Amino acid sequence: MAKYHVCINFKINDDFADLVPAHRNYINYLINDGVVDQYAVSMETKRAWVTVNAESKKEVRKLLMKSPPYKFWKIEIDELYVIDGQNYRFPVLQLN
Repeated sequence: MAKYHVCINFKINDDFADLVPAHRNYINYLINDGVVDQYAVSMETKRAWVTVNAESKKEVRKLLMKSPPYKFWKIEIDELYVIDGQNYRFPVLQLN
């Protein structure tokens, strides 16, 4: 299984805003299921970033198409070669 970084550009209108609660439920489901590692949104730039575990870009796109506001998005999907950060490291040992 590979990791993919998805960049989502969107524009907000009333129709989009009405779909946000259902979208958040779907993203929470994917996070709880281990499909999505991280999800971040910038309202300043109207952009979102998602790290997804999947077999292919096609599978990532199929997952995202199930999200209610998908029709408002312009997405880019990139397979990651390296991803690193605190969440991917062992916890620091603290001796008593």
